Amino acid sequence: MNPSILILNARIVNDGAISEGDVFIRQGRIDKLETDLTAQTADIRIDAAGKTLLPGLIDDQVHFREPGLTHKGDIASESQAAVAGGITSFMEMPNTSPTTTDHAALEDKLHRAAQTAHANYAFYFGATNTNLEAVKAVDPGRTCGIKVFMGASTGNMLVDDPEVLEGLFAEAPVLVATHCEDTPTIVANEDIFRSRFGEAVPFEHHPDIRSREACLKSSRLAVDLARRLGTRLHLLHLTTADELALLTAGPPDPKPITAEVCVHHLFFARSDYAARGARIKCNPAIKEASDRAALIQAVVDGRLDVIATDHAPHTADEKSLTYFKAPAGLPLVQHALPSLLEHYHDGHFSLPLIAEKTSHAVARLFAIEDRGYIREGYWADLVLVDLEKPLEVTRQRIWSKCGWSPFEGLTLRSSIDTTIVSGQIAYRDGRVKPNCRGQALTFKR
Repeated sequence: MNPSILILNARIVNDGAISEGDVFIRQGRIDKLETDLTAQTADIRIDAAGKTLLPGLIDDQVHFREPGLTHKGDIASESQAAVAGGITSFMEMPNTSPTTTDHAALEDKLHRAAQTAHANYAFYFGATNTNLEAVKAVDPGRTCGIKVFMGASTGNMLVDDPEVLEGLFAEAPVLVATHCEDTPTIVANEDIFRSRFGEAVPFEHHPDIRSREACLKSSRLAVDLARRLGTRLHLLHLTTADELALLTAGPPDPKPITAEVCVHHLFFARSDYAARGARIKCNPAIKEASDRAALIQAVVDGRLDVIATDHAPHTADEKSLTYFKAPAGLPLVQHALPSLLEHYHDGHFSLPLIAEKTSHAVARLFAIEDRGYIREGYWADLVLVDLEKPLEVTRQRIWSKCGWSPFEGLTLRSSIDTTIVSGQIAYRDGRVKPNCRGQALTFKR
C-alpha cells in the first residue's frame, strides 16, 4: 500500500489559477485539497513553502528505445530521467525493434513497462503501408493513438501509399498522430548538399535539408485528409511559422485537428548549431529564431495545444559522427520542464498556461482517465518546483542512459524538487526512488 503523503503550504497551479493550499494523498489519489490541513496525519509530510506545485507533465511523445535499441536507452533508464524532470506519464512511440505494428508487440511493451517504468505509461500503435487491418482492430482502451510517419523514419514505417493513408485517416479507431515531413523533398535537398560538401555537411544546414517546404507540404496533406475524412488528427512537433496557418486558435477541446510543439523547438534556433552541432540534430529540424518566436506566440494564442519532448536518446559516440551518419534525436525529458520555465521567467508563458499545455490539455485530448489535474479523486501525479533554485546542467547529473544533454553548459533558473507518480514519491532530494512504479494509463473513450 502506498504511504499517505501530506504536502503543506504549496503554491498550487491548476485549472487556470494559482492558489495557496495543502494536498493530502492517500492510496495513490488526492484525498483532500484544502487551505489548512496541518492537523492531518500522514506517513510523509512535505513542507512546500516557497515552492510551486503543478500537475505532473504528461509527455505525449517519447522514444525510450525498448525493445531492440537498448544501448541508447530503455524504459527503466528513460523513465527515471523523466521523473527527475517532473514528467509523471509518457506515451511512447512505435519505431523500436521490432516495431509496435502488431498487437503482440503492443502487449509486450505494456508488459515490459509494468515491470520497470518509474512513470505512468501508454504506447502508440504504429501504422505501415501493410497493416491497415491491424490498425482497424486496435482496442481504443489499450493504446493512446495511431502513429503515422508521413516522412522518412526508422524501422521501415514510412507510410507513403495514398490508398493506405486514405484508409488510415478514414478508419483509425483512435486519434491519429502524424510526423509530417515530405520525403522526396528531403531526398532532393540531401543530394544538393552532398554535392556541395560530401559527407561533412555543416550541421547548420540541417534545417535547409529537413526544410520548411518539406514540413509544410506534408502537414498540409495531413490536414487536408483529416478535414475531408473527419479524422481526429494530432500533428506532432511542428517547427515552422508557415504550418501555423493550417491551425485554429483557441481552446483545443472542440477542435478535430490539434497540434503539438516540443520543448527544444521553443528553446533553440539555427544559431545554436554552431556550438551544439549534432547534439541538436533532430527531425523535424530546429529552424530559425523567427520560427521559434512564432511557435511561442502560437502556444499563447492556442494554435498549438500541447507541449511535449520527442525525447529520443542516442549515444555520444553516435552523435560524434559526420552529418549523414549522426542520428537525429535528443534526450530531453529530464530538462523539459526547467527549459519551459525559462519562458515563464522571461514573461512569455504563465504558470497556468504551462500546466494547460503539458498536463490538462493532454489529458483531455487523449481522454486519459483521472489524471492531468490537481483534483480530489484524481491520481496524485504531481511535481513540486523551486522557481528560485538554479539548475546547472552537467553530465554528472544526467539520468538518461546516453549520459548527455543538449542543455549541457547552461544554467536554468528553476529546478525540480519532488515528483510524485500515482501517489508514490518518484524523485526527491536529487535522487530517483528505485521502487516507484507507474501504472498503465487508462482512457475514457
